[in-house]
Amino acid sequence: MDFSSFLTSLGTSFVIFLVLMFLFAWLSRRPSNHVIYYPNRIMRGMDPYEGIRLTRNPFTWIKEAVSSTEADVIKHSGVDAAVYFVFLSTGTVYITVNYLKIEGIGKCNCKLNIHTHELEIGALGILVFSGILLLPVLLPIAYTAKNKIDANETTSEGTFNELDKLSMGHIAQKSDWLWAFVAATYWVSFVTYYILWRSYRHVSNMRAEALMSPEVKNEQFAVLVRDIPAPEKGQSINEQLESYFKAIYPDTYYKAMVITNNKVANKIYAELDGYRKKLARAEVIYAESKGTANPEGTRPTTRAGFMELIGKKVDALEYYDKKIRELVPKLESEQKIALKDKQQSAAVVFFNNRVTAAAAGQCLHDTMLDKWTVMDAPEACQLLWTNLSKNFYERLIRQYVVYFIVFLTIFFYMIPIGLISALTTLANLEKLVPFLKPVLEQSMIRTILGAYLPQIALIIFLALLPSFLLFLSKAEGIPSQSHAERAASGKYYYFSVLNIFIGVTVGHTLFDSFKAIEDNPNSVFDVLAASLPGSATFFLTFVALKFFVGYGLELSRIVPLIIFHLKKKYLCKTEDELKEAWAPGDLNYGTRFPDDMLVLTIVLCYSVIAPVILLFGVLYFGLGWLVLRNQVLKVYVPSYQTYGRMWPHMYNRVAVSLLLYQATMVGYFGAKEFIYTPVLIPLPILSLLFIYFCTMKYYRFFQSTALDVACRELKETPNMEGVFRSYVACSLSTEKTAEVVQFVDDLAHVTRPGSAV
Repeated sequence: MDFSSFLTSLGTSFVIFLVLMFLFAWLSRRPSNHVIYYPNRIMRGMDPYEGIRLTRNPFTWIKEAVSSTEADVIKHSGVDAAVYFVFLSTGTVYITVNYLKIEGIGKCNCKLNIHTHELEIGALGILVFSGILLLPVLLPIAYTAKNKIDANETTSEGTFNELDKLSMGHIAQKSDWLWAFVAATYWVSFVTYYILWRSYRHVSNMRAEALMSPEVKNEQFAVLVRDIPAPEKGQSINEQLESYFKAIYPDTYYKAMVITNNKVANKIYAELDGYRKKLARAEVIYAESKGTANPEGTRPTTRAGFMELIGKKVDALEYYDKKIRELVPKLESEQKIALKDKQQSAAVVFFNNRVTAAAAGQCLHDTMLDKWTVMDAPEACQLLWTNLSKNFYERLIRQYVVYFIVFLTIFFYMIPIGLISALTTLANLEKLVPFLKPVLEQSMIRTILGAYLPQIALIIFLALLPSFLLFLSKAEGIPSQSHAERAASGKYYYFSVLNIFIGVTVGHTLFDSFKAIEDNPNSVFDVLAASLPGSATFFLTFVALKFFVGYGLELSRIVPLIIFHLKKKYLCKTEDELKEAWAPGDLNYGTRFPDDMLVLTIVLCYSVIAPVILLFGVLYFGLGWLVLRNQVLKVYVPSYQTYGRMWPHMYNRVAVSLLLYQATMVGYFGAKEFIYTPVLIPLPILSLLFIYFCTMKYYRFFQSTALDVACRELKETPNMEGVFRSYVACSLSTEKTAEVVQFVDDLAHVTRPGSAV
């Protein structure tokens, strides 16, 4: 790609973003679209424009996003969203801005006030502070260097362009000017250490403040117990739990809820819920059919066969009502069977004191590791019920099997990604699809396809992966949805780095790279470092496409808007169906964070080699901060809260990216034949020590709740029966829940194996 093509692609991306932003400003003001652009506010009972100044200015949302505080984010979307913004900023670095505001213009009592506001800046913090030194120092050095660019060091895959003059490739081999780039490598590393340190400390304080809250949080009074040993003869699991925990916590133990196998009950419950929705829909259709011409209306019909597609036609209202009346007693019967005969070796144990629950969740309860595994209970809505009963050894085996599958996935995905990188070049397309040659020879089409085709193909190819990785993570036996998403996020990150960053980097010299590694297996980082310059333009365009087009689509919400209006017009009849159609979901950290980390990894690794990429990194994270700030305040609704447990995962991935950056820089300086390259060797060692120190200092609090935090006074005495019932599975909770639970309590105290009731 030549320089003009790069500028064309960048300009096109910017124009697309502006179009999408103006479209957002126009569409978001239409009342019929409020459920798409303000669902967070609507679901919290707020007016869409509450606290917002109505104006036709399309940039108003930017002012609202910038003026919002961390407390606003926590209030609207919880601590996890605020922690994500700490990552986007990668540090709580603040600039205090003083500005003048004249009040009472046009009146006699004009007043001049000075207002102070704190603006977060940001892997903004890392990139901004890195760029402060790298851009004004390295760019002039690179540009004024008198050196002929080697074909292997161009930033544009063998075609020299103006960007090469701004890169490290313009510096001659063994040149003394390379010392400036060595200093820059150290600068980026120390900036990252500083920002990560401040961020870890800030998130830890944020988590402590949230957990100290005087509000009652049900999960703070419960622990999850797994690997319960088989009870003694004549003793039920419930009695075993009561005797075991009462002996250890005699004053604070409240009650235990044994996990049951609800597979059949879940199936009946889902079927019953489906028929209730269909009945509500049929009632609306029947009511709409009544009119002046037909006051009696037309009763809707359905078919009584397979999936209601075949079979005899019947009255829908009577048919659905009959099915509901058949399923209700069937569900109640299955609930009793599950509670009596399908108990498993796991339970949720409740305490009337959150200090005791916090202590129990982090203590060793048995001399054997594979018995009485106790951990903090997640929120009830997060529990993956089918995983709770899996024993210690089954979980261990599943974990290693999943890791092996992930390894194979990463390895074999490199083949198609490498092929995509190779095949989507215009030269190869002309060879493979010769009938497209007349089209590809058009200058505008050639410019656009050359700029976007490889990136679009890669993005589409990767869209299928996250669901598969989430499925694998759940298959490990992980107990909660948030934990599964964190695990899937980690897998997706390593996949992205190994297959996209490294795969694309060596892809354009694929066979030469394999041959070099085959000849010398220890040359992996040297090969990667030597291949980095040739992929710089690809990644510049990739990052630009993601922040302009990606965030433009995120802000405008065109796809959800179209889907909603199609569903509203052709499918939705009831209020519940309408709510399901516009339900916004959450930020989806499992895929969003790895995408951000891929960009941060790319920018870090190229920050010294091609410092211009820092500008694109700042634009990506800065624009992302603005757009997503708007989205968490107005659009997304969190599906769970972990109070920042995602942060250590984020921190570790940034640290790994830093290590990769340092290792590749060592290799690149070696490729430059710089004899003082060993001066960079202390950097990876310093990074490992830094990671170890931060982990030892902060990580434990993210695993368990500190007792000093848990001991803070509550504003009201918790309703323990309400806490207990919040953990009852939906399929076991009906209008007669109280009777069912009472039945289980009586059963635990009266029934013995072999006894008669």
